[in-house]
Formats: sequence, C-alpha cells, structure tokens
Amino acid sequence: MHTRIMIVEDDTAIREMVASALRCADFDVVECRDSAAALHAVGDRLPDLILLDWMLPGQSGIEFARQLKRDDATAEIPIIMLTAKGEEHDKIRGFDAGVDDYVSKPFSTRELIARIKAVTRRVSVHGGRQPVTIDGLTLDPSSHRVSAGGEQVKLGPTEFRLLNFLMTHPERVFARAQLLDRVWGRNVYLEERTVDVHIRRLRKALTPYGYECYIQTVHGSGYRFSPDSSA
Repeated sequence: MHTRIMIVEDDTAIREMVASALRCADFDVVECRDSAAALHAVGDRLPDLILLDWMLPGQSGIEFARQLKRDDATAEIPIIMLTAKGEEHDKIRGFDAGVDDYVSKPFSTRELIARIKAVTRRVSVHGGRQPVTIDGLTLDPSSHRVSAGGEQVKLGPTEFRLLNFLMTHPERVFARAQLLDRVWGRNVYLEERTVDVHIRRLRKALTPYGYECYIQTVHGSGYRFSPDSSA
C-alpha cells in the first residue's frame, strides 16, 4: 500500500505543487483547503501523515493539530507543519500541540519529501506500522499481509482493516458503532449489521488456520480479539 499523505493548505498553488511532487514520489495524496474539509476526509480514511499549514481560514492549523491529538482515533497520526513562522517560540507552540516536525516556507519539495520519509520511518520504528504477532498470527500493515504459521491468509481490504484494528487493541470490547467509526470512518453511514457481515467473513478466512475463535462475540456489547477462549 502507498503511504497516504493529507495536505491541508489553503494556498491552491502551493497545495497543487506539493501534491504533484508527492504523487511523483509514489505517495497517495488527499488535498484539503481547510480544517473542516480535512476533518471530513480523516473520517473517511485515516492518513499515514498530515502536512498541515499553520495559517488556515477558520480554525488554524495549530488548533486543528490539538483537536486531532485529543481524539484517540487520530492522536497517533504524525503531523508536519508547513509554516512561515520560524521563530523558536512558534515552534515550541507547535511541538506542544503534538506536531512532529516543521518545514519553513519557502521550501523545496525534495526537502519536504525527505522530512516525510524521516517522520514515517520514526513512526514505523515506534510501532505505528510495525507488524503485530499474536500466537503465530502476524499482520503487517506496511505490506498489507496477514500470515499464519508462515502461510499467507487471504483477506479483503475491509476484513484486513477490521483485523488490524482488533489485533492492535487486544482484549478490548468494541461495540458495533465504535467499529464502524474506527474501521469504516466516521463519515460513512452504514447499518451496524454491516459489522456482523464482515466479522463472519473474517472468521471464515481465519478458520483454516484455527484462529476464528480469536474473534469473539461479547453478547450485548460487541466484539473483541482475544487468544483466551475462556474470556
């Protein structure tokens, strides 16, 4: 899967220049002109990194960064701030808000791409896209593969995202509405039984490898991932 970068920049010329350079560098790009559009896009699908302009119409970039960091669903998304504010106290404000790095305007796209790669590498090292292994079942977010005992498990994209979320939150019970928000996105309006359909598909895919029982139904509450069959 390509790394998904969201650009939040109200200057059309800058946004289009950056987007073009990132696409040439094989990134998947989403363009937003303000924080409202960005929040809507984040609800559809979480990006791997956000390039965020400080000076935005309406809600500022620094305020939007704080909003993202307060939400568990978006708190781990790395943010690079694009800004003409180069003073030390401005940078401190940004870092206090959870910003991971700064690129000062004007900037070269080569420098920007290098910064993006450096930040995403740091996130990977600290577990943001690190493979998860539980009892011999391995999910690798970077390669978008699941394996059991060295054999690849074939999953659809939705089942992969569902398993990814459950495996990275083991033993926690999630209601169907929570799973819809976290796996499908907050701006996707689906019936809660959609979750049941994809849970059944996920269990069916895991059955040949003996892991279907790890996807547990908690009656009256929702679903959880647990290796403990007595849980």
